[in-house]
Amino acid sequence: MKKCRRCSKPATLHITELRQGEATEIHLCETCAKDYLSQAEEQSTPQADFEFEQLDEGEDHEVSDIDDRVCPNCGITFREFRTQGRLGCPHDYVEFESDLIPLIENIHGETQHCGKLPRRAPDSSRRQHQLIRLRSELKLAVEEEDYERAAKLRDEIQEVEVQLQGDVTDSVSEDD
Repeated sequence: MKKCRRCSKPATLHITELRQGEATEIHLCETCAKDYLSQAEEQSTPQADFEFEQLDEGEDHEVSDIDDRVCPNCGITFREFRTQGRLGCPHDYVEFESDLIPLIENIHGETQHCGKLPRRAPDSSRRQHQLIRLRSELKLAVEEEDYERAAKLRDEIQEVEVQLQGDVTDSVSEDD
């Protein structure tokens, strides 16, 4: 999901404009789109054009700095990633993390995969997934200073950890 260029809310209107022979994409939320379209209906005011030109110029300047960064492992540049749509190695996620996170959030709305687990997944893998989810909820509760919820989550985490240790003990005794 793209974000609005003016206020970073989710964009609901996507405009492609031709400026000086080049296509320029503009992503706007509903509120900013109304302002933009009302200005376009009247007449293109110099202030509105200037505002979008500043955004475009700022992006181009920022993009050139980002594009020149290179992964020390595989040698791929961020520019190559943008054109190919593929990273060169797992280290690229670390190297380009600050640039990839906003991109992933724009596309998926989240940075953490929330997919399904196989129905026949062993209980231990389900518990590990539950443990990861509970820990992230605990972190969020602490950040929000919701200590009562955090205490409940802490207790749930301890229960799941005990169950996981029991699974490991059971599997070791079965092997003997």
